[in-house]
Amino acid sequence: MFYGKRCGVLQSTACALTLAVGLMPIACAQEPSAIASQTPAPKAAQPRLLTDAEIQALIAKAAEADIANNGKQGFYTYTQTEVQHKLDGSGNATSTETKTSEVLVVAGEQVERLVSKDGKPLSAHDAAKEEEKIQKIIDKHKNESDHDREKREETLEKDRENGRKFVREIGNAYRFRHIGYQTLGGIETYVIEAEPRPDFVGHEDSAKYLNKFRMKGWIATSEPQLVKLEAEAIDTLAFGLFVARIHKGTKFTLEQTKVNNEVWLPMHIAATIDARIALFKGVRESVDVQYSDYKRFRAESKMTVVGEVVPTPEASAPKQ
Repeated sequence: MFYGKRCGVLQSTACALTLAVGLMPIACAQEPSAIASQTPAPKAAQPRLLTDAEIQALIAKAAEADIANNGKQGFYTYTQTEVQHKLDGSGNATSTETKTSEVLVVAGEQVERLVSKDGKPLSAHDAAKEEEKIQKIIDKHKNESDHDREKREETLEKDRENGRKFVREIGNAYRFRHIGYQTLGGIETYVIEAEPRPDFVGHEDSAKYLNKFRMKGWIATSEPQLVKLEAEAIDTLAFGLFVARIHKGTKFTLEQTKVNNEVWLPMHIAATIDARIALFKGVRESVDVQYSDYKRFRAESKMTVVGEVVPTPEASAPKQ
């Protein structure tokens, strides 16, 4: 890819030089007054950059849109393929593992069913274990009491509310700067840089780590939806006294796509992680996850077969 781009630049430069040499005799043959009288073509107007107030309004709208997307994601099943590379100290892969899973929805919760490893279907034994896992979850929800169901739903709602609070804190955690425009996959976007405010104090536990990350976001100009996000740890994050530490330089990328013309969902996630667990075990790896085959189902869908949620027919998203 880089080689191709470089060739394109060289060809453009050669064409420009050839054109300049070819026109030089013509320019020299003209009278000095004729050359001086030529008016240079006006420069194309540069797109206007957003003001600070406009950026804050855009970030607030994008945060609310993200909350709405999270609420709708629970109505979709999909396939995810995860490629995990273990890295040495120089960043070279020492081992690679690939897992493909189907993500189902059981009683409002997303559940993964592993279907292949390293490009090969599971053995009969491992496939049976996956089916047994799903069946246990189905049986648990079928047999739970009203009290247990209400308690579970309250916990889920509390987690969702904490997620909503976290997203809304992002607007206060950073200084945003609109640096330009870029087209990604045919979608024109605002490119926004986000530098953490040193004086930010998060109210949510997870929001307390926001000032440890520098971010860059691409937000669609047609609607306030996040198309892409890049984040990099600029300081070490410590979770608990001896639980885990994520080191400076850890990187994360998220890319999203519009599904069924109603919701934006993850299309690709990539991360390079440098961490230490319990002060002893070092973890250095890269993870790449691709999402595809999004399918929507109605809330009244019923579980009929072991490990399957049979949806009421609806339009499905095209393969990504």
